[in-house]
Amino acid sequence: MSSRARRYSGEKKKLNMKKVLAAIIALAVVIMVIVGISKSIGGGTKTEEKTVANKYFALYTNNKWGVINSKGDTIIKPEYDEAIIIPNNTKDLFICTYDVDYIEGSYKSKAINSKGEEIITGYDIVKPLENYDSNNNLWYEDDVLLVSKDGKYGLVDFKGKELLKCEYTSIEALKGVRDSILVAKDGKYGLVDHIGATIIEPEYKEIKPVSDEYINGYIVTDENGKKGIVGHDKKTTIEVKYQEIKPIYGNGNYVVKENGKWQIINADGTVYLKDKFDSVKSINDENVLIANNKKYGVITLNGDTKISAKYQDMTHAFEDKYIFKEKGKYGVIDLQGNVIIKAEYDSLIYRSDVGFFEGNKSNSVDTDFIGNDFEVKLKGILSEINVSNGYMKIRVDDEYKYYNFKFEEKSNKELLTGNTLFLDKKDGKYGYVNKDGNVVVNYIYDDATEQNEFGYASVKNNGMWGCIDSKGELVIAPSYTLENASLVEFINKWHRGEDLNLNYYTDK
Repeated sequence: MSSRARRYSGEKKKLNMKKVLAAIIALAVVIMVIVGISKSIGGGTKTEEKTVANKYFALYTNNKWGVINSKGDTIIKPEYDEAIIIPNNTKDLFICTYDVDYIEGSYKSKAINSKGEEIITGYDIVKPLENYDSNNNLWYEDDVLLVSKDGKYGLVDFKGKELLKCEYTSIEALKGVRDSILVAKDGKYGLVDHIGATIIEPEYKEIKPVSDEYINGYIVTDENGKKGIVGHDKKTTIEVKYQEIKPIYGNGNYVVKENGKWQIINADGTVYLKDKFDSVKSINDENVLIANNKKYGVITLNGDTKISAKYQDMTHAFEDKYIFKEKGKYGVIDLQGNVIIKAEYDSLIYRSDVGFFEGNKSNSVDTDFIGNDFEVKLKGILSEINVSNGYMKIRVDDEYKYYNFKFEEKSNKELLTGNTLFLDKKDGKYGYVNKDGNVVVNYIYDDATEQNEFGYASVKNNGMWGCIDSKGELVIAPSYTLENASLVEFINKWHRGEDLNLNYYTDK
């Protein structure tokens, strides 16, 4: 019988364990070699797609304007000549301007949704309410729109519900203050909130904010030029009888001028420091930062001197600490007169939202990051600060590093927990790894950014920028110089436009 034609006898064969073990080891070695090669060339390691929230952005291409979403899909075809305004990029509402007559200065506008349907009708004009912060950054009042009919103005919400009838000669946001909308009628000004509820009847010549917090009230001026304070609760906090009121607030106290003399007064009518200063810069608890003869110091509400008025400038930092300027340089002093940081910085600011100082000297490009213990914790160039997620990105010795606000160095994987890719550097080149540290994008780029909230990362080669997606796949090969861009960012094939206030994307 041929040795190849053996019939199964039902008897089990015994395994040669040495041969089996050798085969398993050999297979493991082959797998390790394959994985190693995959890692070395990059792109072989798979990664999941990032989940992103749906948002909307203006699009500019071929000299026309449209709308895209956070995946880069076109929502409104680019067919408008004027920029499309998106008051809230999480809401399906877009303001389009058309039929513009530049000679006459006339135009039409409408609010449409992602289906191109006009959703607010019956008005000649529909516009967002613009506002600006102290750094002149543009933002829009949320869930309220300005509308016009027959030359008069009113307000509606994003669903078209009427908040104010079109009976005002003008309506605008009170600059720098949320939920405070200035309305004019018959030459007088009043104030309403974002739902159209009256805060101040239109009976004043002028209304200004006390601060950037509406809760601190508003400075009103009557037809005789007298000034007072009205609160957001509609109550008169300070009687309308003063010559001047400064936009300064602290612990219930206001700075007013009466009969040519400055003083501090509270809502109870108590007067402090009458004719004791030329001006006031801030009020912090019982301490008042004043100026006399263009020199700054600190006194209490009772008139006790804490810091003699002898400095070129002063700014309150925190607790009893003040930044002072002497001989053109800045340092820090406390209320006991102790100089805590020598006046050796050309600029010095305190970031109250994160609790540290930033000091700069003209002979260095690096910033000194100084903790609340007044020690220099880091030296570098601030690239990004993210208050909501509690971290900052600093360039230290040509390397980008991450720190929390205690100046503890962290990895990008620890901080950017929603990302699928993480920027990495090797031999002077940038690539990307996944959360397990496996190479997804090989180290081939001259420069690169972390993944943005939409899952895209910017990559640079030979002076040109391109984009990869959340899986590490190349969306656009580096082909944009973006020399004038203050922020290099992509959504799919579209890159961020130069005017950040317009918040648009383009392929130009």
